[in-house]
Amino acid sequence: QVQLVESGGGLVQPGGSLRLSCAASNIHFSAYVTGWYRQAPGKERELVADARSDGRTNYADSVKDRFTISRDNAEKTVYLQMNNLKPEDTAVYYCNVRLSGGTTFGGNYWGQGTQVTVSS
Repeated sequence: QVQLVESGGGLVQPGGSLRLSCAASNIHFSAYVTGWYRQAPGKERELVADARSDGRTNYADSVKDRFTISRDNAEKTVYLQMNNLKPEDTAVYYCNVRLSGGTTFGGNYWGQGTQVTVSS
């Protein structure tokens, strides 16, 4: 059974930092694109960042230059370093892994979500 276990969320003041982790198990991790999504109350889920096993990354404009996604293929873990956090970053953050070649026959998995709250 594929599992994605998230950790690292919490309450932080504006300007603070958090590091989210997502540990995967029972998959050939290097074959997957890894990403972070977030969903704020009353809003649609949005892509925050993703990373491929070859090192290519992509970021939403709202987090570019503040957040950094990274992955450790050997440990099957993806991270999201979040710096200079703003109140508008408050959301539930979800880890996602999906087959880079397509998910027609499956291969799309989600973590349980971790709450990030940025408030003074």
